[in-house]
Amino acid sequence: MKQQLLVDMDGVLADVYSQFLKLEFEELGIKQSLKDLEGVLEMKAFAYAEKYVRTKGFFRNAPTIEGSVEGLKYLNDKYNMLIVSSATEFPDSLSEKLYWLNEHYPFITWEQMIFCGKKDSVKGDIMLDDHFKNLDYFEGKTVLFTQPHNAKMDNGRHIRANNWNEVVSIL
Repeated sequence: MKQQLLVDMDGVLADVYSQFLKLEFEELGIKQSLKDLEGVLEMKAFAYAEKYVRTKGFFRNAPTIEGSVEGLKYLNDKYNMLIVSSATEFPDSLSEKLYWLNEHYPFITWEQMIFCGKKDSVKGDIMLDDHFKNLDYFEGKTVLFTQPHNAKMDNGRHIRANNWNEVVSIL
């Protein structure tokens, strides 16, 4: 029987940092580098982050993270995979994420998509996420996908993957 792999969307599949950087530059003329943002959560790193995530198209127009399409396709054959995303907090998030997944990852079926509030009720064998708050409670194997907000942190509990090549190698 295949192991169940839970994969996060934002920061693992969807490049939300590109969206934040783009919107901040367009609105304020501020051009930050990813290096400048290391160790700072997204909602604190960008002055209008809360506004941006509530902007129609924020999730729908996010680019994919490099290597994620090929990597996810490979892992989809190897594992019983579920895409698990907190999608109920922001008004347009749920529908935009559904359309986004269907467009960029057409091999993922509707049965493999879980849109929720908190992820702690979803069970599996392995979780791939970019936030400690989601990985720390998880009882199975955990893989932390590097993003600026977690780049300077390491609690020693999770295997770190810096990119999708590393994700595939680890899993």
